[in-house]
Amino acid sequence: MKFSGVFKNVLPMAAAVAFAAVAVPAQAWEPTKTVEFIVPAGTGGGADQMARAIQGIVVKHKLMKEPMVVVNQSGGAGAEGFLAVKGAKGDPHKLIITLSNLFTTPLATGVPFNWRDLTPVKMMALDEFVLWVNAETPYKTAKDYIDACKKMGPGKCKMGGTGSKQEDQIVTAAIEQNTGAKFTYIPYKGGGSVAVQLVGKHIDSSVNNPIEAVAHWRGGKLRPLCVFDTKRLPYKDKMTATMSWGDIPTCKEGGLDVSYLMLRGIFMAGGVTADQVAYYVDVLRKVRETPEWTALMNKGAFNQTSIEGKEFTDWVAAAEAEHIKLMKAAGFMAGTK
Repeated sequence: MKFSGVFKNVLPMAAAVAFAAVAVPAQAWEPTKTVEFIVPAGTGGGADQMARAIQGIVVKHKLMKEPMVVVNQSGGAGAEGFLAVKGAKGDPHKLIITLSNLFTTPLATGVPFNWRDLTPVKMMALDEFVLWVNAETPYKTAKDYIDACKKMGPGKCKMGGTGSKQEDQIVTAAIEQNTGAKFTYIPYKGGGSVAVQLVGKHIDSSVNNPIEAVAHWRGGKLRPLCVFDTKRLPYKDKMTATMSWGDIPTCKEGGLDVSYLMLRGIFMAGGVTADQVAYYVDVLRKVRETPEWTALMNKGAFNQTSIEGKEFTDWVAAAEAEHIKLMKAAGFMAGTK
């Protein structure tokens, strides 16, 4: 059926308004109050630095109308933060930045939480791990350091890391399994504290993320021995007078066949709507387009892989399965010694 143009002239004004209202698309969802951005780790570490960088970019470029505040909830190896978001089911005003403790904390502690209690939003990047020593030590390669630790005897070398039975200790356990060296592992609340302890020679080494130690490397206090990736980093800008991130050999090049990358992803509570997820995906896409984000990626030598939607969800499921294998191999699963 085809209506003539005359028909609209006989419609009552109220009906015309109703038609107009129907024709206008519903406004997309936006936050209506302050958004809490939870960091399930201490201050100064990689997750904290990235969350605060995102928050700063959002404010500077006015990407959200409502405020965003960063809240550190590191208790229980991040369980405090994860349980807070799990308990906020259906609340679109809570975000959480995740690292691999998304998997390791429930596996190691038995805390009643699983990543499926949350809603995946976007992988922002993957983070690297670097074997660091104090710059005043004589070690120039990973082999130099590992050989020295083996010569000193089991437990004589102290490896500092963030948390217990978390990413840093998983990498440490993998080094032990690969080389036969045995470390005394000392846990701290955040990567920033780990770097400070290494500068102060309270520990002998760390496997800190690049961004957690770069300032001390630039200051001549720490020395990177190798990066736990399958290939050298692509960053060529000099971080010190003589070295770029790309100049650091892979650990495999140095005879240490261990590699590990860590998630830097954003999740929401469970039970949120597709429109609400889409809002934050759009904001985070815009964050990644800014010069400030580019600078952060270069400073922290991040692997810039970024995915969302089903691809991200599938990646998280596969990463959980891999961490179950790693945790079992290290003897870190809840109920094991």
